[in-house]
Amino acid sequence: MEIPVVANVLKRGEEVAAKNRATLRAAGVRSVNLMGSPGCGKTALLERTLSSLGGEMRIGVMTGDLTTTRDAERIAALTDRVVQINTGRGCHLVPDQVREGIARFDLAGLELLFLENVGNLICPVGCDLGQDARVGMFSVPEGDDKPAKHPYLVLEADLILLNKSDLLPHVPFDIDVFERDLRAMREDVPLLTMSAVTGEGFDAWLDWLRRLVATRES
Repeated sequence: MEIPVVANVLKRGEEVAAKNRATLRAAGVRSVNLMGSPGCGKTALLERTLSSLGGEMRIGVMTGDLTTTRDAERIAALTDRVVQINTGRGCHLVPDQVREGIARFDLAGLELLFLENVGNLICPVGCDLGQDARVGMFSVPEGDDKPAKHPYLVLEADLILLNKSDLLPHVPFDIDVFERDLRAMREDVPLLTMSAVTGEGFDAWLDWLRRLVATRES
């Protein structure tokens, strides 16, 4: 009797994710599921993104974390379009939580919604939240072996970011190894090397977001 129960749970998650996607698309909102390990720079990325695009497009942020509202407080310094989701012992956001979060936004006032997932390279990857795009984020201090050790993030992502490029001269990181392992799995996935602190490579990220939001009209 356990197998039908598991199947039912998975089916419900898929159904809620589909509802999330339909709700956001009907409102003309594009959404990004941002996934990466703790400390890779997801919140810093969002802060710089809001500072760069806040006057150009209407952006909302849903931040996922086990406890505290610290990420949301950082984002709230730049926009009031922010919702914190605390997952407790849950290692990633789930569609029901995202649906509750969506209800707290004025969707008519949004063009782009970020779903900042819980810091984790494994658990969030297989869970569809109803997003339009998945962005996987690695960072230089984590080491050049991360694509090889976490292939499922690479396989599922629509875009890969390598953050903290400003640290390349200071830590042992072979970017050729990183790219070789990445391309062994995915030749097609875009890779952007960047720094959310210095802004290096950031224009390419902003242009990718602009193209995603432009699909609202198609």
